Amino acid sequence: MAHGIKKHLKRLRAPKRWKLNKLGGIWAPNPKSGPHRKLESFPLILILRNRLKYALNNQEVIQILQQRTILVDKKIRTEKNYPAGLMDIITIEKTGENYRLLLDTLGRFILQKIGEKESLIKLCKVVKAKKGQRGIPCIVTHDGRTIRFPDPFIKKNDTVIYDLSDKKIIDFIKFDIGSLCMIIGGPNVGRIGVVVQIEKNFNQEETIKFKDAKGFDFSAKISLSFVIGKGLKSFICLPKRGGIRG
Repeated sequence: MAHGIKKHLKRLRAPKRWKLNKLGGIWAPNPKSGPHRKLESFPLILILRNRLKYALNNQEVIQILQQRTILVDKKIRTEKNYPAGLMDIITIEKTGENYRLLLDTLGRFILQKIGEKESLIKLCKVVKAKKGQRGIPCIVTHDGRTIRFPDPFIKKNDTVIYDLSDKKIIDFIKFDIGSLCMIIGGPNVGRIGVVVQIEKNFNQEETIKFKDAKGFDFSAKISLSFVIGKGLKSFICLPKRGGIRG
């Protein structure tokens, strides 16, 4: 008989995008419930211990978080297994560093260092546009935000530019031909390209064709596409290789 939610996770069962060494032990941190799905999140303990090397073990991570100087999307987080996710802003107040959580072309999480000005905005993909209670229009984003009274031109699969300090939408990017997108899943995960064609299939999800900066073509489903800019202009700092595979 089941006795509730499992509080442990075997290292071999951990998501590949965490980039954990299989010989580093038996167990892996199990993400808590949060705005991102379990397999699409990155626990804070792995960010501080494995990636940034600010801690050597679990106890040191707890001590760092208890100082209340680690922020995710400008909110203080003290839970070591808090699930950060794609496009989240990680701020370390003591060092003045800001990072954006992105994906490389192998589908693994990377920390892209950004400036103070860019750390105030976050890109959020619209996964649902609906009418809530009393007919109030609202949108739901990929990180679990529900934003009421959005611009009526914002539709599903568009991206909104969200101000983390004022907690409001300051602009949005339409998903259309000519949009710059990052692929967040599937065989082309992490690649960045411009939309050149939208194929509508009967009773199936739309297939989008892209062209990257080197002229190579690839395709992905529309649900795996995340708009990050227009044309060749990106609204965020991109990884070193610019989302180009090879």
